[in-house]
Amino acid sequence: MALANMAGDTIGALALAAAAGGIVGHVLYSYADRLAHGSTDDATDDAPRRAVTARLFEVGTAALFALAWWSYGPTPLLVSRALFGCALILLFAVDLERHELPNAVTLPGIAIGLGLSFVTEPGWFASLAGTVAGGGILWIMSEISHRLRGAEGVGMGDVKMLAMIGAFIGWRLMLVALMLALLSASTIGIGLIATRRGAAPRMLPFGTFLAAGAAVAVAVGPTLIDWYWRLW
Repeated sequence: MALANMAGDTIGALALAAAAGGIVGHVLYSYADRLAHGSTDDATDDAPRRAVTARLFEVGTAALFALAWWSYGPTPLLVSRALFGCALILLFAVDLERHELPNAVTLPGIAIGLGLSFVTEPGWFASLAGTVAGGGILWIMSEISHRLRGAEGVGMGDVKMLAMIGAFIGWRLMLVALMLALLSASTIGIGLIATRRGAAPRMLPFGTFLAAGAAVAVAVGPTLIDWYWRLW
């Protein structure tokens, strides 16, 4: 009976977390839509597509909240991961739509990630190092590209987004996220060039790859790091 009660409580808590996530997802979609399209609706916008996108936001955020509750329980890390996931969803969607990473998400994200690091993972030092290294790596890459080719390799939005990722998950997992993003973006970019469907990898919205890479890094990053070090 006790086990049945515990199972019931767990299922109920997960259902509540998912319901809360669905509500947050609806709010996130409204905000992402405003960031992507401005304060007024464009009459030429595809209403069915936007309705599907809204449902994807709601379902995705519901799954995020339920998984975060299952993984972390009622802890400060739950709050950190849920906020981080919401930021990634927003940035993924807006960058995919407009090739922009708004300061309204990345800059508060950096501050929130650093603040939460004083009470939960990854700790304040790893968070600060992740912020500095994340922003610094992409800024240096952009400068090198600009000086060698006269073209911007990555935008400042990408720089601030990677700094935000480092603030939330620390420098180690930030590096995993960056490597995954670079690998996936390069693979897809080469494929587009080979099939003559794209001009160059730099035209891809790199923020979407950073968001996906960060999500994978949170999920399996420690395992990937352990596997890599065992190779040596």
